[in-house]
Amino acid sequence: MGFWKDTKGIDTVPLKLVFYLMITAVTFALVSVAWNNISPYIAGSQVEKEINDLSVELLSIQDGYPRNLDDIEAIEGSMCVAQLSLPDNVQYLSLGIDPDPDIDGNLSDCAWNVENNTIIVQYQNGVKKRFLIAGEIIKFRKGTVDNKGNWNLYTGNLYGNQGIVIMRPVAGEFVFELVSCGQKYTLSHF
Repeated sequence: MGFWKDTKGIDTVPLKLVFYLMITAVTFALVSVAWNNISPYIAGSQVEKEINDLSVELLSIQDGYPRNLDDIEAIEGSMCVAQLSLPDNVQYLSLGIDPDPDIDGNLSDCAWNVENNTIIVQYQNGVKKRFLIAGEIIKFRKGTVDNKGNWNLYTGNLYGNQGIVIMRPVAGEFVFELVSCGQKYTLSHF
């Protein structure tokens, strides 16, 4: 008797096929549930790593040379470049300020709280994570370019330019410069 002529178990093939397909579907469902449960932790660890890298970059310029904003001929101050690529569920990243102290998602309905040495990441679901930058006080200020191409303190901010807020998407290259204008500031170049 040959292989092709043996029909003893042919009636169990459909049942076995259904059984194996069910096992495969259950396996895929379990993998999907496990991935959905672990992916927020992976994204959270990515955010923490990038914020820690940003903190190191910002600390690296604090003991450097600040550019005097009162002297138009002054050379550039110490600068750093931070590469960020935060997940899409990050609503904003703020440096030195809490732009949404009442956590209602509206950044213009109440006064912003100054929080020097703090980086805040707020997610779309309203959850905020604060990261403290150790060391001397870092005062963040938004920068603006004048008609000569020089970066200066932005003066058109309703809240007195007390910090920097980067709205979603928080991705790309962000440049910071150490400047002085009566006191030391970390100025954004974006």
